[in-house]
Amino acid sequence: MSKIRPFRAFRPLPDIAAKVASVPYDVINTKEARELSRDNPFSFLHICRPEIDLTDGIDIHSDKVYEKGAENLRAFIAGGTLFREDSPAYYIYQQRMGNHVQAGLVVCSNVQEYEKGLIKIHELTRKDKEDDRTRHVSTQNANAEPVFLTYRAVPELDSIIERSRRDRPVYDFTSVDGIGHAVWVLKDPALVDKITELMSKVDALYVADGHHRTAAAVRNGQAARSKSGGRADDTMEHEWFMAVLFPHNQLRIMGYYRVVKDLNGLSERELLAHVGDKFSVGPGTREEPASPHHFGMYLDKKWYELKAKEGSFQQGDPILSLDVSILQNNLLDPILGIKDPRTDKRIDFVGGIRGTGELEKRCHDDCKVAFSLAPVTLEQLMAVADAGKIMPPKSTWFEPKLRSGLTVRVL
Repeated sequence: MSKIRPFRAFRPLPDIAAKVASVPYDVINTKEARELSRDNPFSFLHICRPEIDLTDGIDIHSDKVYEKGAENLRAFIAGGTLFREDSPAYYIYQQRMGNHVQAGLVVCSNVQEYEKGLIKIHELTRKDKEDDRTRHVSTQNANAEPVFLTYRAVPELDSIIERSRRDRPVYDFTSVDGIGHAVWVLKDPALVDKITELMSKVDALYVADGHHRTAAAVRNGQAARSKSGGRADDTMEHEWFMAVLFPHNQLRIMGYYRVVKDLNGLSERELLAHVGDKFSVGPGTREEPASPHHFGMYLDKKWYELKAKEGSFQQGDPILSLDVSILQNNLLDPILGIKDPRTDKRIDFVGGIRGTGELEKRCHDDCKVAFSLAPVTLEQLMAVADAGKIMPPKSTWFEPKLRSGLTVRVL
């Protein structure tokens, strides 16, 4: 089962919602956050990247930064930028990117479900990033940014969301990056109860994006639980955290590309000869590979198409059959010497949203070879999580990204 519940969100007034909504904290750096929030006192970056309101160059993990975030959140509430819903509700959050539309439910998810493995992960987290987000949650006493979860689609729930979207949304705007955002508030008690019931029949939720935010929310709940006697009690606010749940068949994963700074002492001709041991090599184009086990390689201003040879990887294994694993195990490690892509400074990663043209640019600037990969599918992601395994680093790039600040949950 998947336990969810409605909540009374703090959310922006409709006439300033577009000004409040910001990109998530982890897709930009401090300099970019300062620029994006310039001349916009309503930007939610003042809460999720509060170092922008302090001295340039301040340590983003200093006490002053966390305290400033809490101060700014209180000011947004006290000043009326954010107001509180008058009764518990679920929220529909719709995003439109070109022809792609996805609509999810903003809910409270349950800490114990995560502990029991019913909210499944597919990535490892870094302790330093977990620590940072946990301090933001505990200092602000709030889930400021939602986590991004998915589930196997439920047709009856899809129908409810579709019907509800025929009403007029409370927010409907297009952000500067061209993404459309709309929000509906679902307060009717019978409708709320029906949604809760339908989700209770869903076997599991999956973290799509936001593993660090999820872990931070859980850690904050566990810390609060230990202070209140150590017994899990769903009536306590700290046993819940804010999430957006999207049906799996609406989500869009893009490719996650690799660029390498040198050829590990090989010439271009030698590299091609070695690649031919495990891959069929032919002329290619800058188009992203359209099917699994095919790769684009940009080398010496030319595109090649690589196709993994039969027997070069383990079919049926949820990890070893992934394209990121095939590329790592058959080329990046044995040929280019990239043993650990998490730590090796010779490799870098490019999100598919930037396109394969970015790979050409990087090879003209500071790299020698680049690889494009077909996107991981939601089915592959779920198979990895169901098996209790972890994907290789930089396997998935979800677009569009959630906007922060449209709903906030104060504990």
